[in-house]
Amino acid sequence: MTAPPPSRAWTDELSARARDLRWLLLDVDGVLTDGRLWFDAEGESVKVFDVRDGLGIRLLLDAGLRVGILSARQSAIVERRARDLGISEVLQGHEDKRGAFLDFLARHELAPQAVAYLADDLIDLPVLAACGLAAAPADAVDEVRRRVHLVTHAGGGRGAVRELAERILVARGAWE
Repeated sequence: MTAPPPSRAWTDELSARARDLRWLLLDVDGVLTDGRLWFDAEGESVKVFDVRDGLGIRLLLDAGLRVGILSARQSAIVERRARDLGISEVLQGHEDKRGAFLDFLARHELAPQAVAYLADDLIDLPVLAACGLAAAPADAVDEVRRRVHLVTHAGGGRGAVRELAERILVARGAWE
């Protein structure tokens, strides 16, 4: 990856990368949620999402960017949240995230530079290394934080998506 040292500052280079984006892909556990897995008495997984992240996603969609999910886990709750937000591309159950990313690029006829990815753990490194703008929440694992273009101030499930969305929109002149 040709990333500069990770930063919390938004730079001219990041603005240029943001202007070239057509998609933002999001990991789920540790990005859209705080990474903890909750189970009810029947063994069903429960996830908690931040409404500010949801509004950030809607703002991106309204500005013409597409948003998708790329997750190693499979969850009906994620399908429901994606549907509620208007996210049509939901890639779940992909432990080989690099392969899923390459398939995604081919299907949408995209160059890697047209995609940002916000993720938090080691399984995400191959996609983070290949995409146009690699970002991680403040509480991502150290190895990920060291290898991305941007580390948000907010943690996963606590506004990291919203923070990145706002920064992308400002860079693109779509924030009022």
